[in-house]
Amino acid sequence: MTFRVVVPARYASTRLPGKPLVDLAGKPMIQHVAERARQSQAVSVVVATDDQRVAEAVAGFGGDVEMTDPGHASGSDRVMEVARRRRWRGNEIVVNVQGDEPLLPPPVIDQVAAALAGAKPDCGVATLCEPIRRGAELRDPNVVKVAVAASGQALYFSRAPLPWSRQAFQGGVPDQLPANLWRRHVGIYAFRVAALAEFVAWPPSTLEQAEALEQLRLLENGRAILVREALAPVPAGVDTPADAERVRAVVASAP
Repeated sequence: MTFRVVVPARYASTRLPGKPLVDLAGKPMIQHVAERARQSQAVSVVVATDDQRVAEAVAGFGGDVEMTDPGHASGSDRVMEVARRRRWRGNEIVVNVQGDEPLLPPPVIDQVAAALAGAKPDCGVATLCEPIRRGAELRDPNVVKVAVAASGQALYFSRAPLPWSRQAFQGGVPDQLPANLWRRHVGIYAFRVAALAEFVAWPPSTLEQAEALEQLRLLENGRAILVREALAPVPAGVDTPADAERVRAVVASAP
């Protein structure tokens, strides 16, 4: 199996401006993410950014970086620009690793790439999930839920509690969930380059805009998304100053 990693790193962030350069135990966050990706089996790791400051930081730690269009609507568009510039073939696999995931376990990068590599040729996208066991997590609209078919393909993604248990939730979502039925979507994607090109060419879809979840564009256009349960716990990413403090504590305590 051969695959590549692209890490989209947009400088602007409403809740945490300059997020890729936030210091985490003496290193910018983007360096932590790139180093995690380098520990995977990827043949190359490229940071795709829209800001010269991020590009300079990546160059400073010896990373591979591409300046991309600041007008891109999503990280997927940024990943596709890198694939086009570097002339990657349509059947090659590229993993989109979010630039705000400094604690992402490298084995899950390999896992999502392997899942797609082992899928049928007509499946162009794979992603991961993990169990939800706490009601607070299920109720949280910032935690994206996914329902998965017996075949392993995604049925739907939502910010709402999904699925809704008519019997167990009569008095609302309990603090402890009664069964292992609920899954959190882990926002890492493996794409075949041809599928990614098709995806970014489509206009935003109705459900995508309603939920603010771009993966719904694939489902609305009849494309399959393969979902596998992550082989290791995936800590939440960094979206706020409080998240950054949490990750600093984890990094500082690491051996």
